[in-house]
This record gives sequence, C-alpha cells and structure tokens, in this order.
Amino acid sequence: MRTTLDIDKRLLDEVSFMTGEKTLTKAVDKGLREFLRLERKRRLIASLGTWDLDLDDWYEFRHQERT
Repeated sequence: MRTTLDIDKRLLDEVSFMTGEKTLTKAVDKGLREFLRLERKRRLIASLGTWDLDLDDWYEFRHQERT
C-alpha cells in the first residue's frame, strides 16, 4: 500500500540503522511489526493475574462458551 507520511528524518534514519534494513520501506515495516509485537506482549503481561483460574476446573475453563 502506498501512502504519504511526514516522518522526522533523524527518526527514520535511526530506525533504518537499528533494523539494519537497506530500504526505508523495509525499515518502517520492520519497525511497525516490532512495535506491534512489543505492544501485544505488554498487554498480555498486563493481563496476567487478572484472571481467576482454578486449576482444578481447567477442563471446564477450556470448554467455556466464548463471549
């Protein structure tokens, strides 16, 4: 997909350097993918401890109707 973005040149240069990618397209793609990976990880970690699981009811938990 083509789009026009106004990105700080120093930021783009640093992303390109840090990712080791030769093209700006690949550097931006890799940076976005890494951001999403880290954000998913952060949200998963944040949710730890918020579920009340009784390990004796694991079978029941796995077969609960999803909402």
